[in-house]
Amino acid sequence: MAVTTYLNALNDAMRIELERDPLFYIAGEDVGRFGGPHLVTHGLWKEFGGERIRDMPISETAILGHAVGAAAAGLHPCVEIMYVDFMAVCMDELVNQAAKMHYMFGGKVSVPMVVRTLGGAGMQASAQHSQSWESLFTHVPGLKVVSPSTPMDAKGLFLSSVRDPNPVVFLEHKMLYGFSGECPDGDFTVPIGKADVVKEGTDITIICWSYMRYVGIQAGKLLQEKGVSAEVIDLRSLSPVDWETVLASVRKTGRALIVHEEVKTSGFGGEISARIMEGAFDSLKSPVVRVAAPDTPVPFNGNLEAEFLPNEKIVTDKAVQMF
Repeated sequence: MAVTTYLNALNDAMRIELERDPLFYIAGEDVGRFGGPHLVTHGLWKEFGGERIRDMPISETAILGHAVGAAAAGLHPCVEIMYVDFMAVCMDELVNQAAKMHYMFGGKVSVPMVVRTLGGAGMQASAQHSQSWESLFTHVPGLKVVSPSTPMDAKGLFLSSVRDPNPVVFLEHKMLYGFSGECPDGDFTVPIGKADVVKEGTDITIICWSYMRYVGIQAGKLLQEKGVSAEVIDLRSLSPVDWETVLASVRKTGRALIVHEEVKTSGFGGEISARIMEGAFDSLKSPVVRVAAPDTPVPFNGNLEAEFLPNEKIVTDKAVQMF
């Protein structure tokens, strides 16, 4: 097990797939010579050339639309949309074409494509470059949605995603690129649809994903100091969700607290809460609680942005109130 960064783990995964699968290629704005806006594809253009690492025009509609056609024709594209906020420009290609083509052609056509995009606040990128939009994609039948939070999961889930016959939205968080952690060398996969029980506990279940994994872990440590044993679950995969692991944990602890960076109203935490109420109501000792961003655009000011984001103190205080 080597130690590497989230960014380098993704880069390594792409290199592995480029070497393994001649039908796999990468396309997007500045992904080639420049190495990507966040340098995730650095070095790949020089190694594999412009046919495999394709710079595209500044048109999200063209980037995603071409990938749908290429995937339906038998290629395995991975396209990058620079920020998740820009997905609003090309939702028709994703929602009405990529997600529905397999169904509408009676299973005779597959769309094996990956859409890499990043979101999340924390870098003062303001309201149009900092959003979290998980629930927009999880609402669409036919799409798979993953959101890794560690280098190991970034690499393993990426390789699972590019080998999946369905379109996959691969959500990265800009604050995670520099995070370091253990990651196996070589080719390996992490299954889509399997949650990670980060920390076991008996008194309360904290459910989180992406950057909020680390908020959940820190909150679990603070709760331990208060005599509360928290179980922390990183979903990793948002569609499909590992409901078996989530519900088993809630039935054990009797309490569920959901932490996410999306705004609270209609955020994915609402779906998780509803599923817990349907599947583990008799085990609950208190109502399900959601900790999320307020219903406002992401502020530019650094102090306001810090107040906007959920943190371990807020999570800990909300958890204590559940007893």
